[in-house]
Amino acid sequence: MKRKIALILAGIMMMSCFAAGCSSSGNETTGETTAATGAETSGETAAAADEERTTFTVGFDASFPPYGYQEDGEYVGFDLDLAQEVCDRNGWELIKTPIDWDAKDMELSSGAIDCIWNGFTMNGREEDYTWSEPYVDNSQVFVVSKASGITSPDELAGKIVLVQKDSSALAALNDEENTELQELKNSFQSLVEVPEYESALLELDAGSADAVAMDIGVAKAKQKNNDNIVILDGEDDIIASEKYAVGFKLGNEELRDQVQATLDEMAADGTFQEIAEKWDLADSICLGK
Repeated sequence: MKRKIALILAGIMMMSCFAAGCSSSGNETTGETTAATGAETSGETAAAADEERTTFTVGFDASFPPYGYQEDGEYVGFDLDLAQEVCDRNGWELIKTPIDWDAKDMELSSGAIDCIWNGFTMNGREEDYTWSEPYVDNSQVFVVSKASGITSPDELAGKIVLVQKDSSALAALNDEENTELQELKNSFQSLVEVPEYESALLELDAGSADAVAMDIGVAKAKQKNNDNIVILDGEDDIIASEKYAVGFKLGNEELRDQVQATLDEMAADGTFQEIAEKWDLADSICLGK
């Protein structure tokens, strides 16, 4: 009889425990604590990331001297030196990221890079990016081979002209409002888009093209190592004039302002001028003038 009573009492106790949810309530409490802790930790990490930048990733065309290019296995150039000085003054690590120029907008919008800083023309793109103040005045010109005997753009009629995809030179030559340039372009045998200037100049040297439309700064840098290059840069030969600036993702004014403030400091203390002189660009800079 006592055994039956004991069994009945044990059963009642087990049923009471299940009804109270003894084991399940313990699991739910642990899960809620873990989730809450995780959310709190993530929030703190995100806040810290926003407040304390440690890196600055610059996207650039690695074949665009003197602004950014590869030499002896390293990425060097005027713009990269400027970016390095900005990082040094802000305590950031500079991450130099060569990009496909055609994919620059995707790289910027995805967050893969913080800015486009590489002889980047702001003219005609004013509403597409959040810009720094312009720091270089630049022009677009035609480059021909010395052996061609070509001395002016008018002599390019019937010739093959190369231009980099999505470049300022291409935009200028496609400007339908500039009737004079349209007439010039229509006189070419063809205007061929190429991925970058290196291959264009190789074709010019090989004689498979007659001219390259490009930035004068890049042309002058290339001319130093290539006696065959002639730049058509007379007053009436310029394709278009433009200004270079640093392009940030549209709306990223906080980072732009911090970089701009540092560039202004560099201009005020002479560092900006020194870097420009190192790259033979002192006559082209406009920041602080």
